[in-house]
Amino acid sequence: MSDRKEFRDLAPPERAHEAIASLDLDPDPETVPLDDAQGRVLAERLDAALDVPGFDRASMDGYAVRARDTFGADEADPVVLDLVGTVHAGEKPDAAVGEGEAVEISTGAVMPDGADAVVMVERTDEVADDGPGVAVRTALAPGDNVMLAGADVAAGERALGPGTRLTAREIGLLSALGVDEVPVRGRPRVGIISTGDELVRPGGDLDSAAGEIYDVNSYTVAAAVEEAGGVPELYPHAGDDYEEMERILLEAAGECDLVLSSGSTSASAVDVIYRVVEEGGELLLHGVAVKPGKPMLVGRLNESAYVGLPGYPVSALTIFRTFVAPAVREAAGLPEPRTATVAAEMAVEERYGEGRTRLMPTGLVEDATGTTLAYPVDKGSGATTSLVEADGVIEVPADTAYLAEGESVNVQLFSPDVRPPTVFGVGEDDPALSRLLDRLDRPRYLAVGSRQGLRRLRDGVPDFAVVTGERTEDVDATELASYRREWGLVVPSGNPEGVDGLADLVDRDLRFVNRGTDSGLRTTLGNALADLADDRDVSRHDLVESIAGFELAAKAHESPARKVAAGEADAGLGLRATAEKLGLGFVSLGEEEVRVLGNDARLEKAGVRALREALDSALVGVLDGLTGVRQ
Repeated sequence: MSDRKEFRDLAPPERAHEAIASLDLDPDPETVPLDDAQGRVLAERLDAALDVPGFDRASMDGYAVRARDTFGADEADPVVLDLVGTVHAGEKPDAAVGEGEAVEISTGAVMPDGADAVVMVERTDEVADDGPGVAVRTALAPGDNVMLAGADVAAGERALGPGTRLTAREIGLLSALGVDEVPVRGRPRVGIISTGDELVRPGGDLDSAAGEIYDVNSYTVAAAVEEAGGVPELYPHAGDDYEEMERILLEAAGECDLVLSSGSTSASAVDVIYRVVEEGGELLLHGVAVKPGKPMLVGRLNESAYVGLPGYPVSALTIFRTFVAPAVREAAGLPEPRTATVAAEMAVEERYGEGRTRLMPTGLVEDATGTTLAYPVDKGSGATTSLVEADGVIEVPADTAYLAEGESVNVQLFSPDVRPPTVFGVGEDDPALSRLLDRLDRPRYLAVGSRQGLRRLRDGVPDFAVVTGERTEDVDATELASYRREWGLVVPSGNPEGVDGLADLVDRDLRFVNRGTDSGLRTTLGNALADLADDRDVSRHDLVESIAGFELAAKAHESPARKVAAGEADAGLGLRATAEKLGLGFVSLGEEEVRVLGNDARLEKAGVRALREALDSALVGVLDGLTGVRQ
């Protein structure tokens, strides 16, 4: 198309910040009930309309007296006063204190007329000579043990100023002042629209064969908006139709202070959203020199601010957190959270040389001494799992060629609540391990396969790795535990094809689903095929070529079995435990050893010790019931 929009003259990040800062996101102030004011920001100064407390009151249980009547009193020579009444909290005194008299009083009660001090009950004795009385064994000064009216807050005094965030303390003060409604800064309403014909809202029917995927960005961005102090409003999903996209965008712009869309911002000819903005408002910026997130739009749509986020979830969240969240917080009157950035050291060297600012998704882990380490999380910006594997981003300047191992960096957290996991592991996907990890507090485990697990353990990033296959000694690690699991072919219930063993995959026209090349289970299968090739005096390659679907790799240990269950395959590589869980048949091909290897530099880390204790105490009961026999 002749009007295709290209990314030319990408704006530097500073220009993107300036463009967003130029937008008007500020909502009108509003008045909310006191019980809804928690976390809101005062829009104007509040002065006290009354004294707090509104009366002179006793600050302890005892007797209200005239201080001058106690002058000279001590333990050896107490002063005896006539007891002329009693006053409790919440009631009006019915007696006054004259010369030589006292009134029994409770904490918080109104001071009776004539009294100017309270003697604590512990420094008195009741007497009954010519009537009820009290012996005072200490001298008092006027004002002792009395909170005077207005001592907390005086009428007319400035109570709280504009911009104050209302926490439990401020809510308590406003309650004491009798305030039941509070003028607060409005929270910007943020309309959220996901675009793309392939998207389906969670809960809807998904047709994976047609390339449909669940809409991740709407809910992810909505949660990020709420964290930043905005009010997210989810609008219906917009496809790639121009008129429908225009209708939804303009509807959101008429109702919200800011409109965020995700997707349809690339240079593809089918992406038309930038034209909607140009025709309905003003496009200030199209394309930013950052990675991830180059396809970013900033503009105005009618009277609303507009920002177009990238379509990939990690890119969308990263761009929102870096460029948009500060503007939302400012509009809501909220400061940048102090804990939103943490100092760390690079766990590994990371090279980069693309000539544009990089917002590097980053995970956090602590070493044995408690030092926070940062490591890159890079599955590609389209990987949804990176959302939970990454704790934040490191902003790498465009002219930085690499970050050295041990170099100090600042990690901008996705949320101020983010904390490093107590223990961090990588390696083989295994159902028994998943059950075991449930017993630990805040573990993180990345099922990257045995090969990647060993590589990352060599780099020294994780606390432990779980691997299968042949033993290797070229990594500094201590074996924490080992067990065996039964592996083989998962087939439909009843095994309708009569699959008997590995030879059936080679000799028959069966549809097979394998595991990925990093999986230790696939390595075990490869070794079994090599043995079969030796028995037949042929090459392993010849056998692999004869298996339909050998290169069809599935990520997780259940994935091949689920394809079998869906009727998309006759057999899949898997575990007996998986077959039993899904109600499928199983053809055993043997057992393989699973080893849990601890990083030698982290063995004294509390999380690793907890893992080791869990393995020692639960391995037999948990693992034997799922996968095999412990060694």
